[in-house]
Formats: sequence, C-alpha cells, structure tokens
Amino acid sequence: MLIAVVVTTYNRPDALAAVLDGYLAQTDPEFELIAADDGSGPETRAVLGAFAPRARFPVRHVWQEDAGFRAAAIRNKALALTAAEYVIFTDGDCIPAPDFVAQHRRLVEPGWFLSANRVLLSEAFTRRLLAQRLPVHRWGLARWLAAWLRRDVNRWLPLVRLPDGAWRKRGAARWEGAKTCNLSAWRADLARVNGLDERYAGWGLEDSDLVIRLLHAGVRHKSARFAAPVLHLWHRENDRSRLAENRRRLEDLLRSDRVRADAGLDQYAARV
Repeated sequence: MLIAVVVTTYNRPDALAAVLDGYLAQTDPEFELIAADDGSGPETRAVLGAFAPRARFPVRHVWQEDAGFRAAAIRNKALALTAAEYVIFTDGDCIPAPDFVAQHRRLVEPGWFLSANRVLLSEAFTRRLLAQRLPVHRWGLARWLAAWLRRDVNRWLPLVRLPDGAWRKRGAARWEGAKTCNLSAWRADLARVNGLDERYAGWGLEDSDLVIRLLHAGVRHKSARFAAPVLHLWHRENDRSRLAENRRRLEDLLRSDRVRADAGLDQYAARV
C-alpha cells in the first residue's frame, strides 16, 4: 500500500528542515512526501531541493500563490497530485518520531480514519532546537520527561506507547480534537467527501469540517493516540480574524448531513 505524507508549509524553512530530518529517519520508507506549500518564498524550495537527493522516498513540491491562509486549497492540490491509496496529513512544524509512518500504516483499517495527538514545544526550546538542529525525533522517553520538568514541552504522556485494543474505537463518532497536523485517511474516502472545503478562508476549523463530513459519509474515527504522536514546534498565533465566520459555517454543517465539500478536490483531480 503506497502512502502519501502531505506536509503543509509556509515560509518557515528552518522548521521544515527539522521536520524533514524526522522523515529521513522513518523505519518505514515506503511512502512519498508531498510538500504542500501555501505560497512560501525561494528558501523553502531550496530546503526541499537539498533534501530530495538524500531521501529514500519520492519528494514532490506543490505550490500556490501567497494569498493568505489557504491550507484547504493546498492540501486539495497535494491530494490531487498523488495516486497513493492512503494519505497522512501533517504540518511543516510537526516533527515525527521514527515510527510515525509505520504506526499509521499498522493501524489502517477500511472504513476508518485515524487521528493522533501532539506535544507542544515551548518558544525557547523551539528556538534552541532549530538553532542547534537537535535530533529530537530520536529522543527517548527519559529525555522528554526531563524536558517536561524544564517546561520545554507542555506534556509527555502522548509519547507513551500503549497496546492496542477496543479503546481505539470508543470515539468512533467523535470529531472534536481531530486535527490535520496528525490525521490520515484512505484517499478514496477523501475523494468521496470531495476533500477539504476551500470556503474556509483564513485560519481555523477546515480540518473539523473535513472530519465531520467523513463521519457523515460513514467513515469512523479510530484513535492513533499513544502510537503516532508528533512534536509541534512553537509558532506565533495565526490571524484569527475569520474564525467567527468559519465557526458559523461549521455549525451549519453540524446541523446538516452534508458529505461533499462545495469547493473541494474535484476542481483539480481527474481521479475523483
């Protein structure tokens, strides 16, 4: 099964380089990586150009003009670009553990999408990590416990690995908490709901909209928590001026049974 890892990025080449180091270390190299670039400058292209020859997997770059926060659109363009059967969505400031792809692959199941969680890094620790290129993707639990005691991270518990069981499906109808910084689904299911809804302009809730429509389509939510966490680098808060409008749009969706995005993947994909 070919997996595509879609990494959304925007004008943060140092963070992207740290994230790409995490993908070089993956125990499962059977995937392609698509950098979904929401209008970055040439520095990001240079980082990807230097990275691609080092990778054991295909690296692709899809770019759109910088016209504000348009994560839904660039993810749809990346989704249209791949023929992979399964897609992992994440961000260019989220560093994966070495078994990140392997764990998503292991938990894959027809009729289900996966979501997992993250550990937030402090501003000071993020700056130090990026300046020194610390290989945090290889750190063990003891080092993360020490980092938590220093308040370099907000929590350490998501880094614990728990055995599988029926508990992973207890939130089968839950949409809250699922975010595209660590979300995966079958491409066929994503196509069935027409990808992400590009009417969500500006930061906020386009990922919740996707998850709710997947649930409306009968795709259930399986937890990949305590299996496939990411390390989320600190960043300044995004502009939230459109959040109220996006929230109204999401509330309308929750009152409906709508499945397909009105402005979605079918604008780009011949394979939908």
